[in-house]
Amino acid sequence: MINKQLITRRFSRAIESYNREATAQKQIAGRLNDMLAHYLPARPRHVLEIGSGTGFLTRPLLCTFHPEKLILNDICHEMSTCFADLLSDRQVTFIPGDAEQLSFPSGQDLIVSCSALQWFVSPRTVFSSVAMPCCPATDIFAFSTFGKENLKEIAAVTGSGLHYYSLEELKKSLSMHYNIVTAGEERIRLTFATPLDVLYHLKHTGVTAVCRQAWTKGDLQEFCDKYAKLFSCGNAVTLTYHPLYIIARKKP
Repeated sequence: MINKQLITRRFSRAIESYNREATAQKQIAGRLNDMLAHYLPARPRHVLEIGSGTGFLTRPLLCTFHPEKLILNDICHEMSTCFADLLSDRQVTFIPGDAEQLSFPSGQDLIVSCSALQWFVSPRTVFSSVAMPCCPATDIFAFSTFGKENLKEIAAVTGSGLHYYSLEELKKSLSMHYNIVTAGEERIRLTFATPLDVLYHLKHTGVTAVCRQAWTKGDLQEFCDKYAKLFSCGNAVTLTYHPLYIIARKKP
């Protein structure tokens, strides 16, 4: 189950540490920005970014495309502090709140989202809503999210995690309203000295928003023992990210 209050609380607490710890997410944002630079036929004048976070995609987007208007959205209103220098310019505005519940201004050339849709209750509903005439009509909808192998180590050890879609499932969900311009996926494998370092990494990137219960000392030891047994690589342990990328153009 997606608990939006827990998501908001955990990511708000991770604002100070996110830029330091979220190395995979930063790599993913750079890749998505490069794909947009390659595949977009023209510079988007009006851009909406859903789930802007601390700005891993926001700032490259601004440098690459120089849009006339950029609307940023994040479920954590505290994220606006990450854009204090940008929000002084009327070019950039920040709309806090749950993107699944908000109505955004119409007339966007590009709607983009990086590493956020996996936290939505119904990504497929969002795919439909952004294409409807009564909602923000957009020529291009581009996003990254995560596939079925994302954080597979955590799921194997704890038995818990988010529900992830495959690339083909997402493409099919988009097919009614969009033509796929390009789509792809990759695996990013991080290494850590110990399983405790994995948990530290997840906590300080907000990813522990998937679980609310506190661990006992015995739970923690059991996790570390099982993780080390299953996912050791030399003197380290591994953690896998499985990003998916899609750029789609709205059908005429």
